Amino acid sequence: MNVAKQGTDVYDVNKIREDFPILQRQVYGRPLVYLDNAATTQKPLCVLDAMRDEYLNVNANVHRGVHYLSQQATDLHEAARETVRQFINARKTEEVIFTRGTTEAINLVAATFCQSQMKEGDEVLVTDMEHHSNIVPWQLQAMQRGIVVRHLPITDDGRLECREDIATYLTEKTRLVSIAHVSNVLGTVNPVADIIKAAHERGIPVLVDAAQSAPHMKIDVQQLDCDFLALSGHKMYGPTGIGVLYGKEEWLDRLPPYQGGGEMIDKVTWERTTFERLPFKFEAGTPDFVATHGLATAINYLLSVGLDSVEAHERELTRYCMEQLQSIDGLTIYGPKDMEHKDAVVSFNVGNIHHLDIGTLLDRLGIAVRTGHHCAQPLMDRLGISGTVRASFAMYNTKEEIDALAAGLRRVIQMF
Repeated sequence: MNVAKQGTDVYDVNKIREDFPILQRQVYGRPLVYLDNAATTQKPLCVLDAMRDEYLNVNANVHRGVHYLSQQATDLHEAARETVRQFINARKTEEVIFTRGTTEAINLVAATFCQSQMKEGDEVLVTDMEHHSNIVPWQLQAMQRGIVVRHLPITDDGRLECREDIATYLTEKTRLVSIAHVSNVLGTVNPVADIIKAAHERGIPVLVDAAQSAPHMKIDVQQLDCDFLALSGHKMYGPTGIGVLYGKEEWLDRLPPYQGGGEMIDKVTWERTTFERLPFKFEAGTPDFVATHGLATAINYLLSVGLDSVEAHERELTRYCMEQLQSIDGLTIYGPKDMEHKDAVVSFNVGNIHHLDIGTLLDRLGIAVRTGHHCAQPLMDRLGISGTVRASFAMYNTKEEIDALAAGLRRVIQMF
């Protein structure tokens, strides 16, 4: 690995880029400018090598196997759980549940929490800026169980209206608050610590969707005091199809299993089944033990660069991007403009040009951005638009790439 080491004053983005060979490829004969990191980040060679090595040398089902390969694979899998525990500062590895991603993690909480802790008329509180993954699971429970999904409003500049006093939105029927740490569209950094404190004062647990924050900033679940937290590996330089649900032990003990099958059982008879201890109670079936190893490798890579350094680099990129784009006539940026409340995402439109047309033409210039509603249609409705163009940043992006984006946008505008 060629990464800049944690604790040094020099952030060498060019050395970091060497660890991501895909960044050297061309698209339509032009250098790739990859600015779609909020959807999926690229993977460093060390992650790909670690997963390939496990498939070549340690490919055996984990847990309960008495042979050497199974024990070796199990050790790697459980070492990955410990890596995650340290990364988010959970108290115990038992509080770390492997899932397929943030979506499954939230669905797990929605299904089990609503089944065991809620009744008809009880309320879950989300926000206007949530990803569909933190809306639809609760709506499914509303259809099945009669719970009520309420949403916190946002201001025109993309921040929570209630950021000073969320307590005014908590009612005697509020049973859970589920909120994005960072908006995948606006880049808004929500005051989750304050929200958690206010909710806990009323005995209400909080779930944090950390899909867009875990790759960009330090997360300490004990300091936040959140009850649940979800994240995805593929947004933080790890493989797709793997994610994490953190839950406080006392909450996970109270919730019923999410799925049934192998791995999650203690004993099965025709009369009854008893369930495994945490965390296995929530991990039915053969886990993707190669992906968990890949996720742990990605976390170690991220830590070797240094999260403080990554955050500083990406915030400077975000500031620079907004500065460059604001000089383009007719361009509108959505979300907070001050860097105190924004992180690694810039969403925008240009005049009456459709966002899809902009994204398509930028693609022909080798520039990869996201267009559309970004799985946040209620937010689009609130903003009064059908979608945006979204540029999102990672540790390997450069100011030169933002210059290419700005130049590409000016060229696209000329075509209209």
